[in-house]
Amino acid sequence: MPLDLTTTVTLNNGVAMPLLGLGVYQAADGGECREAVVHALKFGYRHVDTAAMYGNEKDVGEGVRASGVPRDQVFVTTKLWNSDHGYDRAMRAFDASMKRLRFETLDQYLIHWPVQNLRGETWRALVKLYQDGRIRSIGVSNYTVRHLEELLSESDIVPATNQVEFHPFLFQRELMEFCKSKGIQLVAYSPLTKGTRLRDPALASFAKRYERTPAQIMIRWCLQHGVVCIPKSSHPGRIEENASVYDFEISPEDMAALDALNENDHCTWDPTDAP
Repeated sequence: MPLDLTTTVTLNNGVAMPLLGLGVYQAADGGECREAVVHALKFGYRHVDTAAMYGNEKDVGEGVRASGVPRDQVFVTTKLWNSDHGYDRAMRAFDASMKRLRFETLDQYLIHWPVQNLRGETWRALVKLYQDGRIRSIGVSNYTVRHLEELLSESDIVPATNQVEFHPFLFQRELMEFCKSKGIQLVAYSPLTKGTRLRDPALASFAKRYERTPAQIMIRWCLQHGVVCIPKSSHPGRIEENASVYDFEISPEDMAALDALNENDHCTWDPTDAP
């Protein structure tokens, strides 16, 4: 399927979510984050991913408004942090995030981490907010197959997305296939390994073959797997580079070879043993 910067995936509730977005983890609050959002949206991005824990929701909201792009054309995700789990706390945390963003409605709200004993009540709060029309879609982050199976056994509302670390060096095939089977859209955070594997010789060989950067190869690999990709950058040139992945296609043979780079290498959190 031909892809471009306007390509969307349809979530299990019919909402369209852009396949590529801008991540803002560790983008400093104030000018850096705001200007990154403005630049990305002016370049053509229509998807921004933030979180309460990032401390920059206010700047994301300001960046969306300053960009001149109509609010209803920008898909914005934020997330509930670990200290805000539980029904009542989750409700208050959502209100606080919306106050910082200064939005009337949110495109997507995620549970950031599967906190033991409380995540079920937290999901119930997200379902209530969704049913009340305050959120267009709800999902989770850092959920393994085990965590998803637990949620699905307790709720009739299937998460729209599951946001996890995903890149060729952490090719979570089982999780990807499980999510597909349940109608849950997988979203890749840290698709560039936080830069830790950009100089990998094997990856460099693919970049040379396609006359692309290693970052562009990893992003294109995610997109061809049908995984939503949210690379983080605050640098205008890299924001543009990360979105310039639509005039080439990785061959099936090279996709398989990139899959085979998997080392189960987590560069961020590993939720495998999270109770």
